[in-house]
Amino acid sequence: MNNFSILFQKEWRENVRNFKILWIPLVFILFGISEPLMYHYLPQILNAVGNMPSDMVFPLPDYTPEQIIMSTIGQYQFIGMLIVAFGFAGIIARERRNGTATMLYVRPIAYTSYVFSKLAIMGILIIGSACVGLLANVYYTYILYGAVDAVAFIGFLGTYSIWLLFAISVVICASAAFPTGIASVISIFWLVVLQLVDGLLGAYWTISPWKLPMYAGQILTGSFDKTPYLWSLTVTIMMVVLLLVGAIYIAKRNVAKAKI
Repeated sequence: MNNFSILFQKEWRENVRNFKILWIPLVFILFGISEPLMYHYLPQILNAVGNMPSDMVFPLPDYTPEQIIMSTIGQYQFIGMLIVAFGFAGIIARERRNGTATMLYVRPIAYTSYVFSKLAIMGILIIGSACVGLLANVYYTYILYGAVDAVAFIGFLGTYSIWLLFAISVVICASAAFPTGIASVISIFWLVVLQLVDGLLGAYWTISPWKLPMYAGQILTGSFDKTPYLWSLTVTIMMVVLLLVGAIYIAKRNVAKAKI
């Protein structure tokens, strides 16, 4: 526990110095606020900048609060995953390259504490920022479109947080195994490319970690099938455990690769 506390403080200070503690929450909050505002004021925006005839009308659908929130999740699934991949792909690999890992490895630290300190700081920054951004989204959605069911929203938020935990675990394991550039590419493949594949071909299966955001949206609307959801949740949690165990093992095995 003492090792974890010291390592977590080191991670916290690093993320304060590089301003991730500031700009990552701001990005998620910005996208959370912009979606309901953009959809609400879209007709006025088109009239102001569209340079269209005054008698031309663009009929827009009546959006529900749940649709606005899921539109925000669509932004998070692309922009958010890019932030996770590019912002943290070097969280372990960079320390091997710049020699920081050497100073850590010569001390009697537990590799479990080392990896979990990375997991904790990423969880606070990514999951915390997404939750704050979604709460801001719900606030503006409530003002402009109406309320969502509080219990359904909690289930939605919890499910989406498990997906983000999976994304974080992918990046940590990739960073433990590969240099920063390769870790970024692998993380993008797992979090963005496979997500697109699942969206295109996912009708052929119902159980997948990449389906959790979809099931989160179904929880929000109150129309989801519990069986594939629970199986997907179980598989995702198992993969998170395997990825973190793999990251601990690989980080220990790659001690010799740390720059002196």
